Amino acid sequence: MNRQRKLAHPCRASRPWGAPTKVASGARGVPARAALTARGFTLVELMVVIVIIGLLATVVAINVLPSQDRAMVEKARADVAVLEQAVETYRLENLAYPRTDDSLDALLVAPRGLTRPERYRQGGYIRRLPTDPWGNPYQYRQPGSRGAFDVFSFGADGTEGGEGDGADIGNWN
Repeated sequence: MNRQRKLAHPCRASRPWGAPTKVASGARGVPARAALTARGFTLVELMVVIVIIGLLATVVAINVLPSQDRAMVEKARADVAVLEQAVETYRLENLAYPRTDDSLDALLVAPRGLTRPERYRQGGYIRRLPTDPWGNPYQYRQPGSRGAFDVFSFGADGTEGGEGDGADIGNWN
């Protein structure tokens, strides 16, 4: 019966079982051929990989960051639309818009000086006042400079006016 022997390691293919292995100086139990061919990555190879990863990260950042800015503007527009609807509902039930002095807080609790406080909706017109995506409160003006009232955010710059990312976002646009 012809039996084939399984070899424990490919480097031992040319040696019979039990033959002594040559050991490189300083390496314990590692065959000389394996000790000479076992290498790590060179510094140049590592640097090339790091540069490629950096380039990929840059491409991703360039494509993702503008999307975040657009998302913040869209969230502000959606919040302004909700606040505008709440102000209109307030007007329908109380027969007048909230005053500028009452601000958007009039949507949460009945302001003082209502001519008919019994008409004010119990629980208010919104659950809570949102802040804009940049962490600032929404602004309210009545009468508005662009309509019966203005509900707006100062945008990314946090000041009135501005262009681009710093432009005001309101119920007029």
